[in-house]
Amino acid sequence: MDTPQNTALARALTELPGPLPVRGVIHIAIRHTDRFTVVGNHLAQHPTLSTTAVGLAVRIQSLPQGTEIGIKALTARLPEGEKLIAAALRELEAHGYLQRARTRLPNGRIATRTVFCNQPAALLRPRVAAPPPPLPPAAPEPPAPEPPAPEAPAPEAAPPQAPAPVPPDVQHEEEHAPQDLTPPPHQAPFIPLVPPPTAPKPPRPPLPQPHHPTPELDRVATALLSDLRRHAPQLVLSENDIRRLAPAVAAWLEREAAPDAIRHTLTHDLPQPLRHPAKLLKHRLTVLLPPPLPDPHDLAAPARPRVIVTPFQTCDGCERAFRAPTPGRCRDCRSEHGLTQAAA
Repeated sequence: MDTPQNTALARALTELPGPLPVRGVIHIAIRHTDRFTVVGNHLAQHPTLSTTAVGLAVRIQSLPQGTEIGIKALTARLPEGEKLIAAALRELEAHGYLQRARTRLPNGRIATRTVFCNQPAALLRPRVAAPPPPLPPAAPEPPAPEPPAPEAPAPEAAPPQAPAPVPPDVQHEEEHAPQDLTPPPHQAPFIPLVPPPTAPKPPRPPLPQPHHPTPELDRVATALLSDLRRHAPQLVLSENDIRRLAPAVAAWLEREAAPDAIRHTLTHDLPQPLRHPAKLLKHRLTVLLPPPLPDPHDLAAPARPRVIVTPFQTCDGCERAFRAPTPGRCRDCRSEHGLTQAAA
């Protein structure tokens, strides 16, 4: 039997204008008349978003207003798992397509509202208020008779003028005219919750360096990095990567971090798939650098303040005990002795 030919496809190809390309994709664009969604090339050809995030953005954009787009709701509707959908939503939120805003409900409770914008870059443009539509010309009023010219009064402040009367038909059109929801140009510009992808990123911290490098530290650090692929096959490093990362591992060893602890920090909970092992190790060695161990004297308990206790003394007059820094008489005996001297 001969290979079946799709005559409809062949006919559509013959109707395309111009010569067809020798290689690559050939588009047969049939105009949609119902059930379609307009997607911009800034999303369909985004250089940073993953294919899963782009597909999820198209799916969300095609959903009707008010549809739940949480992780649980999307997992029940799509074949992808929760982790893949959550990662795609984080990508869309980082690039401004998805935003979460807190709003207060009429009953006083706070709710999180999910907003999807098909053009995040358009939100950064300043919005200009549209000019009001011109009013139809009012009917001319008959000229009023000119009053006799009065004497020139003293200059006073001009009273506020009353607005000119508006004809009934014009007033009716103004009452039913649609309200302009565009904010006036004097208001503050709209500030998005998520910075645009082109916003300048903060500089990355430098790779840690040991304060006192020694050949022994370099030897142990190089051996530890070379041995990582035995514990995690994904961490296969080149010699250049090992030479570049060895000073950071030496800084960890200089701060008395055990080699087993460093190995566990670098190999635990690796992302799947791991595309750039050297970049991941550089990030972990920089961000998770432990502080130096404190000096043993810093860990000693602080000395308690010395409390001076006034000793007990025996009164020379009544032989009662009382507190005083030096021997002598108690308060009562001193009072009686003073009264006796005064009477004498």
